[in-house]
Amino acid sequence: MSTRCSLDRGKTFSVIPAICPETFVWRNRSAWTSLSSKGRGHVSEGFQTFVEVTELTRGLEGFYRPGHFRGVATVVAKLFNIVLPHKAYFGEKDFQQLRVVQRMVRDLNMPVEIVPCPTVREEDGLAMSSRNTYLNAEERKAASALYRALQRAERLFRDGERKVAKLKAVVWETLSDEPLVRPQYVEIVDAETLQPIFVIERPAVILLAAFVGTARLIDEWLLVP
Repeated sequence: MSTRCSLDRGKTFSVIPAICPETFVWRNRSAWTSLSSKGRGHVSEGFQTFVEVTELTRGLEGFYRPGHFRGVATVVAKLFNIVLPHKAYFGEKDFQQLRVVQRMVRDLNMPVEIVPCPTVREEDGLAMSSRNTYLNAEERKAASALYRALQRAERLFRDGERKVAKLKAVVWETLSDEPLVRPQYVEIVDAETLQPIFVIERPAVILLAAFVGTARLIDEWLLVP
């Protein structure tokens, strides 16, 4: 449940998901709309300045959605400049976005603490998302394969498997076994740098994207040795 508050400097706010009832909460689109309607945050005619985090955006979502993270970084930077928050909360489901914002804040010495928020899930494990509303009943049931795939990899990891290729194969196989799920990518990367790895020797993260019907769903799962 989202909570809207007035635009006061020095407040705490989160972008997504909204999980803390007393924080200053905005979803990406509504925040941008709110700022634009006040004429304070919109992209003006002749706008030429963008914020781009380079290395962290080269693969994964950055590959399939070119330019997406440049837009994210630019909008979030403008929000931080206007609101001047002490803390900002970002969900781990959009894991690459979280790392991009953290890197931007670190590199540009922005005086805001980025607080990661664990992925909030439905009873069957599906990560909560507005995109879930696009699923019909059959697709919604099939979408739980994303969580099952992550759980299978987690169990294999806990049993001692550290080879990325084997863990990825389990995730891909589980997704592919569900006829209504069309996996787009499954990657296991270093949890800090998002660089590809072959063997898990430090914290890593499974990142995946898959189509279920017309909905493109993403999810993540941390693997900590």
